[in-house]
Amino acid sequence: MKKFTQLTGVAAPLPMINVDTDMIIPKQFLKTIQRTGLGKSLFFEMRYDAKGGEKPDFVLNKAPYRNATILVAGENFGCGSSREHAPWAILDFGIRCVIAPSFADIFYNNCFKNGVLPIKLPQTEVDKLMDDAQRGANATVTVDLEKQEIKGPDGGTIRFEIDPFRKHCLLNGLDDIGLTLVKAETIGAFEARRAQESPWLVPAALR
Repeated sequence: MKKFTQLTGVAAPLPMINVDTDMIIPKQFLKTIQRTGLGKSLFFEMRYDAKGGEKPDFVLNKAPYRNATILVAGENFGCGSSREHAPWAILDFGIRCVIAPSFADIFYNNCFKNGVLPIKLPQTEVDKLMDDAQRGANATVTVDLEKQEIKGPDGGTIRFEIDPFRKHCLLNGLDDIGLTLVKAETIGAFEARRAQESPWLVPAALR
């Protein structure tokens, strides 16, 4: 998983509440288990018309939001089904941080496991960032995970809270597999010792 330390980029405003995972990535795109290639289908029904053409009024179809790396959204973002494809699609599009007043629990957890930083802020702070994000080409925001700060285009700073363990994982690019591999040497030593002390527990094929 790619490390998340500091991110500076265009913030796209999505002032909608209860954006569910089917809106983020519709069910017809869940056939793949690949984490790449889903970005083009992010917010599919809002981005494209029935013929597959772009809807010019949708925020991610406008310059400069086509290159947004931060999304500012309304409360209860990521509700609905537990599909992990939702953070996959967000990340594949290029968005690495989603800021909202609240998130659905499963979506929130899945974001951390896939290198996306979800930030919960009071509605008043989200409103400020939403206003910043509506400035188009000037909607540049910096998210500093180490300092737990967000800086808007005018230099104003907003602090955010995050679980220390999740912060550690993002800063070091550790997903569930990465966390296990950190202990690879210790695990290997245990397995070697167990094979010597209790060989009957080791399958014959591995002896």
